[in-house]
Amino acid sequence: MKAAHPMRFGATVRASGGVDFRLWGPAAQQAELALSAGPGQAPRFVPASRDAEGWWECHVPEAAAGTLYQWRIDGDLLVPDPASRHNPHGVHQPSCVVDPSSFEWDDGWSGRPWHEVVLYELHVGAFTPEGTFAAAAARLQELRDVGITAIELMPLADFPGRFGWGYDGVLPFAPHAAYGTPQDLKAFIQQAHRLGLMVFLDVVYNHFGPEGNYLHRYAPQFFSATRNSPWGAAINYDGEGSRWVREFFIENAVYWTTEYRFDGLRLDAVHAIADDSRPHVLEDLSTRVRQACAGRHVHLVLENENNNHERLATTPQPGRYDGQWNDDFHHALHVALTGERSGYYHDYGAGPESPVELLGRSLTHGMLFEDSRRKPGGARETPRATPPQPLPTLVNFAHNHDQIGNRAFGERLAVLAGPDAAPLATLLALLTPAVPMLFLGEEFGSTHPWLYFADWEGDLKKAVQEGRKREFGHVTKLVDGQPLPLPDPCSADTFDASRPAAHERESEHGRHWLAMVGAALAARRQWIIPRQGQLLAGQHTAQRVGDRGLSVQWRYADGQVLALDINLGGQPLPAPAERPGPVEAQDVFRHRWPASADAGAWPAWAARWRLGPEITL
Repeated sequence: MKAAHPMRFGATVRASGGVDFRLWGPAAQQAELALSAGPGQAPRFVPASRDAEGWWECHVPEAAAGTLYQWRIDGDLLVPDPASRHNPHGVHQPSCVVDPSSFEWDDGWSGRPWHEVVLYELHVGAFTPEGTFAAAAARLQELRDVGITAIELMPLADFPGRFGWGYDGVLPFAPHAAYGTPQDLKAFIQQAHRLGLMVFLDVVYNHFGPEGNYLHRYAPQFFSATRNSPWGAAINYDGEGSRWVREFFIENAVYWTTEYRFDGLRLDAVHAIADDSRPHVLEDLSTRVRQACAGRHVHLVLENENNNHERLATTPQPGRYDGQWNDDFHHALHVALTGERSGYYHDYGAGPESPVELLGRSLTHGMLFEDSRRKPGGARETPRATPPQPLPTLVNFAHNHDQIGNRAFGERLAVLAGPDAAPLATLLALLTPAVPMLFLGEEFGSTHPWLYFADWEGDLKKAVQEGRKREFGHVTKLVDGQPLPLPDPCSADTFDASRPAAHERESEHGRHWLAMVGAALAARRQWIIPRQGQLLAGQHTAQRVGDRGLSVQWRYADGQVLALDINLGGQPLPAPAERPGPVEAQDVFRHRWPASADAGAWPAWAARWRLGPEITL
């Protein structure tokens, strides 16, 4: 089976021979195609014609897959194709023509439904020592074996340098060349599908990176003249000249889900997308992807600091999204376990509800705060509670790339809260009606840091290094009584230090964690996933037990209740006098809570999940 996405942007291989090249450059006075003639040889220039909307186009009969090319703007500036499918030698170098029909896909894969999703966030460069698509594909079986059903790749859009998180991409259609070729990425996805695994891609539609983006020179309409973002001028989704800007990013979403057959997209930080037009670009994008992928399970997920629950739907709908990362769950959990209350954790430890109570409300209601901007220090201006949300539209996690890597030393919860607390955090993410997500190495309890890294050079490198010092210079970490230097974000050593070590997985600790996570996901498959369709909305409850305990009840249409009792402290808790929850309950999962303790005090750092008909008090 072939899969090729026809689009107006970029280079298109004709079935009859030759290649059509197109560039939207409304501010260019002249645009020529520069065909690479070989090492050390001057390129051959092919004139292009322009239409009234600023499109430059030419056809080259002798061009084919593998042809290297650039565009020359106004006779002096050589730039890559912004819709390049492959830039093998870096983002400042020539683009490479790709024939998407050259890859043969298996027939028969149509994806898996949303309620079966168990996400695993993965950075291709850090997942294996080789840091390639091919090496990652060879390790997919072990993720499947533990119970993962969906791989979420951190952004792949090509960016400068050898290593980086991926959120500063400048060629959104080209997989980062250091990881491999487009064929290698497709082979990775194909292997995942053969193992029954879905593959999601993290995409960034709120900015371009600071190096390697030439659009300002020949298509300044990409950027708003009136709005800014945390990264500079905002993307122009609703101003003059925005038609083709919107189309560029919508085509990108359709491209990944059709030509590469990704099973889902996670849209980064959509609260930083400004669009006052109707329909909103997020609605347009969802509608177009749903149309292009009709007949397949393709899932759309948001990261949205403002929450905006109205963008979510419990069934696939044009204009709506299947899920959203639930930062509120993470933040309440983090504060409850660590006591940290600075920055954006302020709202989860300074209000009338305790962190444990907020954690309980996030487990029963989903989102906690909605539509409130953050002040520079991180706290919300006017925290406003959200109504209860359909829990299966939320993605819960104890770790992700941001929440670990945005710390000075990239510590995971096992380091911050201790080895007794860390398993409970992961189990809480895995065993609720929300969609769970694990982060790189979490399945074997990695304690390796996850640090911010970016292979910048020159003035940009210096600015990033100094910026990290300004942000985290006050943070001190002692090792053997001596202060640890702040990691250099632009050093390859920092990148290497962020790769979980193989010996962690093979250690006794790693094997214990793998067994625990595998058993928890088996319990999820048996007890939670089959009941998702019966889950009621807005009828779930939680009670605090002592200072560190929670009792939670999730209710189903058939009268059954899934009950969680958890002690997030190091001391036993007296059992509550009233015990809401199921009678004649079946055990779903236990952690450090023996059946012999069921009638007495709650054990320290312990949890139990049970299912049965509800007690009527």
